[in-house]
Amino acid sequence: MSNHKALVACRAGVGSSLMLKIKVNEVVKENNFPLEVEHSSLDGVPGFPGDMIITLPDVAEELREKNLPQKIVGIANIVDKNEIKTKLEEAFAELEK
Repeated sequence: MSNHKALVACRAGVGSSLMLKIKVNEVVKENNFPLEVEHSSLDGVPGFPGDMIITLPDVAEELREKNLPQKIVGIANIVDKNEIKTKLEEAFAELEK
């Protein structure tokens, strides 16, 4: 599996997305996922060169409508490591196709 870059983003780029980035990093370390994680507000999405955007479900829906090149991952419970792990595994499987 090659190395991937993900952007954790929310509308303002504070609070919820920062906590989500911390949890995603914990999951990445615990499972040795090949993922480098950055953090930004939604302003950072258009120029992001990576292949995955991790955000909250409502924002994920909006981003999917924009047909961005990245895989959009919506996490409902930002402190649920099992959900994060499952969603990341699904995203990796799609990216490796």
